[in-house]
Amino acid sequence: MDIKIRKLVFASLFTAITCVATMIIQIPTPIGGYVHAGDAFVILGAMLLGGVWGGIAAGLGSALSDIIFGFTVYAPGTFVIKFIMSVTASAIFKTLPTKKTYLSVFIAAVIAEICMVVLYFIYESIILGFGMAAVAEIIPNSTQGLFGAVVGSALVLALLSSDYVVKSFPELRKYE
Repeated sequence: MDIKIRKLVFASLFTAITCVATMIIQIPTPIGGYVHAGDAFVILGAMLLGGVWGGIAAGLGSALSDIIFGFTVYAPGTFVIKFIMSVTASAIFKTLPTKKTYLSVFIAAVIAEICMVVLYFIYESIILGFGMAAVAEIIPNSTQGLFGAVVGSALVLALLSSDYVVKSFPELRKYE
């Protein structure tokens, strides 16, 4: 199967998985958002699909969850923020000297999650007009980010050790 078709199929799968993971566990936050498990799959998609394909899957899956649950005001920001997270995590992971270690994946994931916290603060305070009330979202977003980085990194490492995954994504062979 052509690699572009394979990536499209896996990006579609990651869109669905990210959406479902975001919807399954929701803990409400002070100004209307929620903490969820979707970021683990944002990180996983970034590492397996690469920044752009993983970003499209992360952005669509997360934004769809916002739309389905009535948080439509967050959907545009969520799409952009999750896309940026994926591109950031993938780019940092590719530049780190040691590949296929929990620490290298975790470092890339943590930096991407820090971007998420900062970007949601900007989106909520300026675009949505919450002003300094958006500070109340920093701890919940940081909690979500830490969970996403820890679990996402573990999932990445588990799947990168799978022969099937490496065969499905030939570009991953350089991380062996």
